[in-house]
Amino acid sequence: MKEGNEMFAEYPDILTVDDLIKMLNIGRNKAYKLVGDGTIRSIRIGNIHRIPKQNVIDYIKKNS
Repeated sequence: MKEGNEMFAEYPDILTVDDLIKMLNIGRNKAYKLVGDGTIRSIRIGNIHRIPKQNVIDYIKKNS
C-alpha cells in the first residue's frame, strides 16, 4: 500500500463529495452517509461538505 503522502497525490488537500465518490469508487448515497455520520470527518460550510484528504487516507488505513 502506498504511503499517505503518495496516496491520491492527484487530488487536492481539501476534497468535495464528488472527489470522495471517485476516490473510493462508491455511490453518492454511501459518500453522504460516510460524511454525514462522521465516519469520514468533514467540515460543513452551509450545505457543502469539504473533506480533508488526510481524513480519507486515515479512513482507508483504519479499514484495510
